[in-house]
Amino acid sequence: MEIILTGANRGIGAEMSAQLRARGDQVVATSRDGSTGATLDVSDPEQIARFAQAQSGPLDLLICNAGVYLDKGHVLQGGYESQLWADTFAVNVTGVFLTIQALLPALERSAAPKIAIVASQMGSSERAGGNAFIYRASKAAAVNLARNLAIELGPKNIAVGAYHPGWVQTDMGGKEADIDVATSARGLIARFDLLTPNHTGVFENYDGATIPF
Repeated sequence: MEIILTGANRGIGAEMSAQLRARGDQVVATSRDGSTGATLDVSDPEQIARFAQAQSGPLDLLICNAGVYLDKGHVLQGGYESQLWADTFAVNVTGVFLTIQALLPALERSAAPKIAIVASQMGSSERAGGNAFIYRASKAAAVNLARNLAIELGPKNIAVGAYHPGWVQTDMGGKEADIDVATSARGLIARFDLLTPNHTGVFENYDGATIPF
């Protein structure tokens, strides 16, 4: 498959890139600093547009993995500054949408195009746990975006899914997390492989379990 993967410079993104390439997929792995070989800051609309214009071939799978968690550890009284809301949504929501929007022509050139949005179960309203209000709101919006894009792009046979990578031992998840990056990446890739127009609009855990909206 021809794949574009955002946020691939570390953690789950880097591991997904490695596993996909190991099995023979062609992966354009992007990062804000260009350390992956392709530079893409998803909070920069002009950069997104330039990146998309350079993609002349078909795109089989777009993995929107780039994300930030800027309000970790904040408290309700005195935390969650307004700029954190803007910066988080610029990456986790607006950046996801603009990346998908810009790459639609490339996706439409594929015989079986699909879009995977790496979200979080923290975006599930039924699993609300308090705190992390900015991150939770942004991931809820990302899941909502996936659901609505699945409907909008259904007639074009472009499948869209939202996925929770698990609680992973990364800089974001911490050393006490449940699983390592290899397990998370392997599970996510398995989910992406099963994403089809007949299985679109899903919100799933890395192990295939359905997550409530």
